[in-house]
Amino acid sequence: MDPFTAAWVLWIAAFIVIEGRALKRGQPGDTLSEHVWTWFGVKRGWAWKRAALAAFMAWLSVHFVFGWMTL
Repeated sequence: MDPFTAAWVLWIAAFIVIEGRALKRGQPGDTLSEHVWTWFGVKRGWAWKRAALAAFMAWLSVHFVFGWMTL
């Protein structure tokens, strides 16, 4: 296994542990989704940060599904 593959596997494992713990606690503001909503002002209406997040998520979805738009 090359170092990048190992790093991505560890990153995903860390995410699963952190998100699982947050879900188990059940406290508001613990999950990644809730943090992203706070960082990008999702609860406060449309803002430039929210539009940037939407554009990034659209790009990431197309990139993952079709393998397009690589740098």
